[in-house]
Amino acid sequence: MIALAEYNENPYDIKADSITFSEVYEKWNEGYFPTLSNPSSIRTITAAYAYCNGLYDMRMNDIRVSYLESTILNADVGDSTKGRIKSLFNMMYKYAVAHDIVDKDHASVMFANGNPIKRERTKEPIPFTDEEVQQLWNSKDSIPFTDMVLIGIYSGWRPQELSILQIADIDLESRTMKGGLKTDAGKNRIVPIHPIIKPLIENRMKEADTLQSEYLFNDVNGQQGTYMTYDKYRKRFQKVMDRLKMTHRPHETRHTFITKAKSCNVDEHILKLIVGHSEKDITEKVYTHRTIDQLKAEIEKIIK
Repeated sequence: MIALAEYNENPYDIKADSITFSEVYEKWNEGYFPTLSNPSSIRTITAAYAYCNGLYDMRMNDIRVSYLESTILNADVGDSTKGRIKSLFNMMYKYAVAHDIVDKDHASVMFANGNPIKRERTKEPIPFTDEEVQQLWNSKDSIPFTDMVLIGIYSGWRPQELSILQIADIDLESRTMKGGLKTDAGKNRIVPIHPIIKPLIENRMKEADTLQSEYLFNDVNGQQGTYMTYDKYRKRFQKVMDRLKMTHRPHETRHTFITKAKSCNVDEHILKLIVGHSEKDITEKVYTHRTIDQLKAEIEKIIK
């Protein structure tokens, strides 16, 4: 920490051969984190950093490209998290070069022979069948996180949005939830609570209260806190699918909601408001009591 203290006093006169990877991370995020408006973005970065523990005490000037590459490849995580670790290295090295901590941006030349981190090809989403949804209902008390899958099916949240819902943004009395990410149309939107999932949400809120958590979904067995991240969500979702011998992917809960809504003749304009799709004729999202009543009335058209 001596090197970091010196760096705080004069960041452009640091002894480059003494500052470590973890010290650069601390100084970099000190300036970067305040620029992020979404707490989940910070959690995503800290989750990626947790897989870099082999580099923590290494001096930045001692780290080679191969060390960065092996850290990524040896991490026991999916390709999406490996991609986030790679992004973290890119940001840290740009910072380190800019502040004369290192001479070379090793992160920029990782995987020079080709990036082994491959994104899955986009496949056509397949909605859950009525029989599969009934299976989920039958298993909600016996298979952990089945309720989370059901809440996604009857609300239309993106998995990333669903996983970080906060208790403060859920109003049981008015039967609404507030949240959203990604686009202007998707952010800070109101989603009505379908009566069929209200008991599931109530149970989750009671659990959160017991855990003194600000989030709706919690994993009591989580090694990095009880709060849910998308990576945790994806793994818990997959366990449910494996137990029930289903082959769905996380975003197909949202696709199922949209499919159900359309088959039940939910108003197209209201549906777009609920799922956060933009419309050319909507320049501003303004929620009135009438609009919220319309949201609830339309979502109740969706039957089990």
